[in-house]
Amino acid sequence: MKIVLLYGGRSAEHDVSILSAYSVLNAIYYDYYQVQLVFITKDGKWVKGPLLTEKPKNESVLNLTWDTKDATGEIISPSTIKEDDAVVFPLLHGPNGEDGTIQGFLETIDMPYIGAGVLTSACGMDKIMTKYILQAAGIPQVPYVPVLKNLWKENPKQIFEQCEGTLLYPMFVKPANMGSSVGISKAENREELQNALQEAYKYDTRAIVEQGIEAREIEVAILGNEDVRTTLAGEIVKDVAFYDYNSKYIDNQIVMQIPAEVTEDVQEKAQEFAKKAYIMLGGSGLSRCDFFLTNKNELFLNELNTMPGFTQYSMYPSLWEKMGLKYGDLIEELIQLALKRYKQRQSFLTDVK
Repeated sequence: MKIVLLYGGRSAEHDVSILSAYSVLNAIYYDYYQVQLVFITKDGKWVKGPLLTEKPKNESVLNLTWDTKDATGEIISPSTIKEDDAVVFPLLHGPNGEDGTIQGFLETIDMPYIGAGVLTSACGMDKIMTKYILQAAGIPQVPYVPVLKNLWKENPKQIFEQCEGTLLYPMFVKPANMGSSVGISKAENREELQNALQEAYKYDTRAIVEQGIEAREIEVAILGNEDVRTTLAGEIVKDVAFYDYNSKYIDNQIVMQIPAEVTEDVQEKAQEFAKKAYIMLGGSGLSRCDFFLTNKNELFLNELNTMPGFTQYSMYPSLWEKMGLKYGDLIEELIQLALKRYKQRQSFLTDVK
């Protein structure tokens, strides 16, 4: 069977995707699979690379070029990736990869793919929609205010008063559709709130302002379609005040504590809320659920990531490794879950009278 590995992408998380792709290439079982590299450039070109039948010697295999005499790839039409006996691994983070767009395309060309479907991806990517769904499910969250760019431009004073009337400083401002801490800022006063909104609007026309709290960050990994499994919670132990993009991927100023040093009650609640959120959003394949934990053991669900990172520093595979599921076996399970979901969807379509 062939695995079509999609990586790169047009989002601000392009480089993170490449790091994730290299980790996957080093762990996949080449005794059973071939891997077809398909790179999506920052300006949206699709570049078909080599077909790998063994572990690559180094990361350079992912650096596909098409416009030099030593080209290592060719520009293709996206639809040409379709072939029988193949599964797509859309290892794309952020917009145009994790937000339902690529999933809709793969549904249209009728190919099985790893991860969540169209609606789940779209809702999970959009922080505002996620909040609404979690609220309906009764899952605790920090207080928040959604802020649309056009409303802010029309009457910024009203927006500031709404935020300050609902929340206390410090506040965190986030683009609604972005991940890996891209575009997120902390605001201690109105001037910083204004600057934070301007930063968020570089990435989306919709932003969310959340109540800042003193809390630990714990995460639960989720795996499955209808039969949902969760790991114990792990913790991001920070040596920086704010766990931003550079802390995660450039400076690597973090330590992961697996399992997290929390009470049994907190562990059980985190797993319960993670599973409930996953089911409510219609999850399939995989997700990572992120929580805030206060010193009073109050647990707030922050977000559900439908395509968590697979870099060497990533929490998701590390959590499953601690549970006894090796990285290569995890990828194998994801492939099988993708095939099962595809088969089920095909039965829904063919059984329509």
